[in-house]
Amino acid sequence: MKRVPLHRSLVARLLALSLVVMLCAVTATAWLAAQSTTRAIVQAQDQWPSADERMIYDELVAYAATHTDWSEVRPLLVELATRTSRPISLSDPEGEYLAGSETSTARPARRSALVDPLYLEGYLSPEPAVRGIDWRAVGPYRLTQAELETVYERMQAAESCLRDKDLDAWLSAENGGRPTLNSENASDAQRAACARESGADVPTATERRALDELTALTYACLRGGTVTVRLGFTWTGRAPAGSNPRTCIDDALRMQLRPYVAPRAILYIHDTASVTGPVFDLSRASTMRIAGVSALVLAVAVAITLVVGVRMSRPLRALTRAAEQGVARLPIRGRDEIGRLTTAFNDLTERREAGERQRQAMVNDIAHELGTPLTNIRAWLQAARDGVADPDPELLDLLADEADVLQHIIDDLRDLAAADAGRLRLHPELVYVNELLDQVAAAHRSRSGDVTIVTEPVGDPEVILDPLRMRQAVGNLLSNAIRHSPPGATVTVRSRLDGDDLVIEVVDAGDGISEDDLPHVFTRFWRADRSRSRHTGGSGLGLAIVRDLADAHGGTVTATSRTGHGSTFTIRLPARA
Repeated sequence: MKRVPLHRSLVARLLALSLVVMLCAVTATAWLAAQSTTRAIVQAQDQWPSADERMIYDELVAYAATHTDWSEVRPLLVELATRTSRPISLSDPEGEYLAGSETSTARPARRSALVDPLYLEGYLSPEPAVRGIDWRAVGPYRLTQAELETVYERMQAAESCLRDKDLDAWLSAENGGRPTLNSENASDAQRAACARESGADVPTATERRALDELTALTYACLRGGTVTVRLGFTWTGRAPAGSNPRTCIDDALRMQLRPYVAPRAILYIHDTASVTGPVFDLSRASTMRIAGVSALVLAVAVAITLVVGVRMSRPLRALTRAAEQGVARLPIRGRDEIGRLTTAFNDLTERREAGERQRQAMVNDIAHELGTPLTNIRAWLQAARDGVADPDPELLDLLADEADVLQHIIDDLRDLAAADAGRLRLHPELVYVNELLDQVAAAHRSRSGDVTIVTEPVGDPEVILDPLRMRQAVGNLLSNAIRHSPPGATVTVRSRLDGDDLVIEVVDAGDGISEDDLPHVFTRFWRADRSRSRHTGGSGLGLAIVRDLADAHGGTVTATSRTGHGSTFTIRLPARA
């Protein structure tokens, strides 16, 4: 279906309306808030962490990383306050006062940072922290003096190894932990090779105990796997599917280090701005002015929305009235979604009227098809009752034939009704196609007259289908072919496998079907020659039933024909063996 141009789209118009309302709201409030927010922006810029604030934060993190509580922090706070000329205080996360550089317990309204060496504030840290944990928090990884000397000798050997390869290298201390080998131009593989050669990658007894504990905590976090944590907090092994070993190692490391560091604390750095009170305050007049403008903007938005909504809903109301009153067609106004909906409504109305006409025609056809044999039966019975005809075996055979005609029509209608309702049930089984076609051909040879029926199978395919329904479908095609073939003609039934499909063809030598009539051959009660009776032209239901049976098997049926050269009906089904 052709798409609606964007500029005519209902969505585009609604978006434009929303943009207009938002623009009005932004414009109306921006100039009111400008002066009040200017001061807030200036103060916010002044409150961005300065060098003094970052230094204070780093010193307190260093204290927390090397102490288990804050009981002895006041001398450090006094020293930092003296160096920066800014009072400093600490409280716990619940707000209880811990310590301060002054005797007063008053704190500013705004906190400066959360001090926790295991969860660093990245914007305050002077150096980027790996995993968000301060490097000075070593806890159970703190080496003894003897271990530190041994490790330092090995690290020096690794440093010399890199320098022998013309690579720069230096060591950095880790506050009682393992020194770190650094290099700007050496790759990780080169550093690892030198560490392995010098023995620097071998953990000490202290580190082994701590790493074993960390591995156990990581295993509990992962809930399985074979992960082993190594020096540098890397890992080897296999983790459970969907898990994140890196996150579990970091969480486990924080859990392991928590008993060795001070608890979390809130840092307050006092200054003039924080003592004077709130950043800004609105007067009553300013508050009322902003409220009035907001109400005006809301009223304008409601009015615009109401006007646009009424205009947009008018064609929808017209569609509703047309559906309720049964109006045939509505004028199409516009080329947006509503215009397309109106077009669809008109098309639906036309299809409904066409369906009603088809239903009425079908009722007439059914009445005609049932009426003809009933009329014959009543006429012969009336003649027998009046003594005009004798109720001899010949008359009884005639009446039985007419009753068979009625039963055949009723059976056909029942099959079509079941197909329309989705109740046409199949009972598939393994079938030899050639045997099935031979049975159908043999059944029709007794009533084919002078028409010869031959089968031309290619191979002997064995497929899964409903044999009863398929005999019915092929039988309908054979009956149709025999009826339209002249005496002495031959009707051929062919079968073959075409890739993954089973193809069955019924070819007659009749007059053929014109190009204009060919699309209608599977329509119910349709006959190319409407003047033909049921005995010469059939009921018009056989081919429709063939189509429904092919559909039920997941296949198709098609017809090809040329006037004067006969017709070919082809059933194509999935060949499931």
